[in-house]
Amino acid sequence: MIEVVCNDRLGKKVRVKCNSEDTIGDLKKLIAAQTGTKHDKIVLKKWYTIFKDHVSLGDYEIHDGMNLELYYQ
Repeated sequence: MIEVVCNDRLGKKVRVKCNSEDTIGDLKKLIAAQTGTKHDKIVLKKWYTIFKDHVSLGDYEIHDGMNLELYYQ
């Protein structure tokens, strides 16, 4: 079980607990449940890398306590 912190830099910071074998799409659904936005409107980035929905967190080497950038489209 890992904890990922997502910050949209507009005052909203979300902490989500998930497994490293979960996909980015699963993480987006957990974030959507906490923020109240639709999961298909969420974009997760780290620097200039946009994370794809079907790839797992472990494949992207997302570890416990990692910060991700949260954007809305």
